[in-house]
Amino acid sequence: MNLDDFSDLIERPDGGVRRDAEERRERLAVPPGSLGRLDELGEWLSAAQASVPVRAIERPRVVLFAGDHGVAELGVSARPAGGAHELVRGVLDGASAVSVLARRLGVPVRIVDAGLDCDPDLLPDEVVRHRVRRGSGRIDVEDALTVEEAEEAVRLGMAIADEEADSGTDLVVLGDLSVGGTTPAATLIAALCGTDASVVTGRGGSPIDDLAWMRKCAAVRDSLRRARPVLGDQLELLAAVGGADLAATTGFLLQCAVRRTPVILDGVVSAACALVAQRAAFRAPDWWLAGQTSGEPGQAKALDRMALNPLLDHGVTVGEGTGALLALPLVQAAAALAAELPELPELPELPELPERTD
Repeated sequence: MNLDDFSDLIERPDGGVRRDAEERRERLAVPPGSLGRLDELGEWLSAAQASVPVRAIERPRVVLFAGDHGVAELGVSARPAGGAHELVRGVLDGASAVSVLARRLGVPVRIVDAGLDCDPDLLPDEVVRHRVRRGSGRIDVEDALTVEEAEEAVRLGMAIADEEADSGTDLVVLGDLSVGGTTPAATLIAALCGTDASVVTGRGGSPIDDLAWMRKCAAVRDSLRRARPVLGDQLELLAAVGGADLAATTGFLLQCAVRRTPVILDGVVSAACALVAQRAAFRAPDWWLAGQTSGEPGQAKALDRMALNPLLDHGVTVGEGTGALLALPLVQAAAALAAELPELPELPELPELPERTD
């Protein structure tokens, strides 16, 4: 598999449709520019849907890729290594922030176990049946995956994207459920942006103290040494310093772009995967929105590289797709306004005045 092949498969949203949407916006009863960024969102959705006026977002879905990361053994996370299955259980039981919001908004949640480090019997079969492997290698000293496992994970993400598109999902809210996942995410961003570890290393969704942050910086620094030799091959990069959940998310993002399915990104993990996907297919980011600013420096670096401007900035760091889901009502509002505001009636042409004869 060569991820660069996606570059030939992904087209940008229809520019002609977007121009038509912009022209229609000029004719609406509410003055142009008075809705701020909602105008831009409505026009973007029109282009993504190839429809003027834009259609309402009626079948959104939250998709969460889950995995554990061996680097968590170094104490780089506030959660215990191998504990991501507890995050999954919290979502399934309705006891997490994303599940509360999803229930309130009426949005279904799908969890895909790509690399949890737990007994499969602890979770429902529909969650664990896609697992690529149990956990991942400690990326500061060994590969997270074999190249074969990385390819399997990418193909898993592609298959999930196809399933969502085929089932009628019209917008995806993307997130992750991981322990230690922000460390490989920071490594990928640092490698692809050519920056040092300290520039991209944050304190994670469950904030860590100064000592843990220094351990995390050291882990990212050591992982970067292993990442740089394979920068030319995205699949090898994901195998070396990614993880099954990150590789699956990358494949998912690329195939969503192929299938013309819009995606709202959440935090630093989805931003890192998006950056890898952009390296493979430069048009892919045109299909994504940045839901929120998480406060992670790596996320800010990645979004800047992709020219994605976050919709919200509320200081939400919990992860799990929560910030992206908070942005969903804004996107739905933009679609509703663009579709339902009336157009101004055309003014009748004034009769020509007779020429003066005096």
